[in-house]
Amino acid sequence: MIEKIKIQDFDTIYHLMEVSFPSDEYRTYEEQKALLSNPVYNIYVLYDESQDVKAFIVVWEFNKFAFIEHFVVNPEHRNGGIGANMLNELVELLGKTVCLEVELPETEMASRRIGFYKRNNFFINEYPYIQPPVSQGKNAIPLIIMTSGSKVDEETFEQIKRTLYTEVYNRYFSKKV
Repeated sequence: MIEKIKIQDFDTIYHLMEVSFPSDEYRTYEEQKALLSNPVYNIYVLYDESQDVKAFIVVWEFNKFAFIEHFVVNPEHRNGGIGANMLNELVELLGKTVCLEVELPETEMASRRIGFYKRNNFFINEYPYIQPPVSQGKNAIPLIIMTSGSKVDEETFEQIKRTLYTEVYNRYFSKKV
């Protein structure tokens, strides 16, 4: 069963982010840790019998939807079904549309990741999307938004995008974004 992070495990979580994502896809240690005081930002963890981190999902829980920002299964626990079980448990727990960003299917790993989410009832939304820089000195990245249960219409997609840009990435853009 997943549970919210034990604060003493933040360093382990951050280390797993560093080894699992390109540097443009996560914040500095201080910025990431500071988010723990934000009530809509939560880290759900799957612990093993020894209370070591097997996997974690970072989620922004908004009123109408939730956004998975990071999802990592510890490399020593991969390919055992943990990711699928954890993802499905989270979607059920939250009880609302869950969205996430994936890389364009330009590499085998990106294609495999998209396939994993498709097998777990997530759908590609065909609208253009660019992840703004997560912090100063980082780059914007063209990505795809996938949503649980079904695709969303363009109006809902734009609402999701606006919320992500303003609440997650702290970017305040005009209505055209």
